[in-house]
Amino acid sequence: MANTKSAEKANRQAQKHRARNLHYLSTLRTRVRAVREAIEKKDAPAAEAALKSAVSFIGKAATKGVIHSRNASRRIARLTKAVRHPTTATAAQ
Repeated sequence: MANTKSAEKANRQAQKHRARNLHYLSTLRTRVRAVREAIEKKDAPAAEAALKSAVSFIGKAATKGVIHSRNASRRIARLTKAVRHPTTATAAQ
């Protein structure tokens, strides 16, 4: 338990940050899943649209500090490769 006012405030802020970060991560995973599902269905226009949405959100999450910038770059590169070349990208990613 926090012993000082500043520690109590830090705990309150940490709870807010955690809730925001969990929302960003959940939404990010949902958008990435939409891209992968469109790729599996071989629906190129839907995959492109979902990719655009996912890339935008991944960048936003990196800007907010939810994920690291290199992690964001790696995710974007892998998703883009999977959409552009569905046969060469691995399905397990």
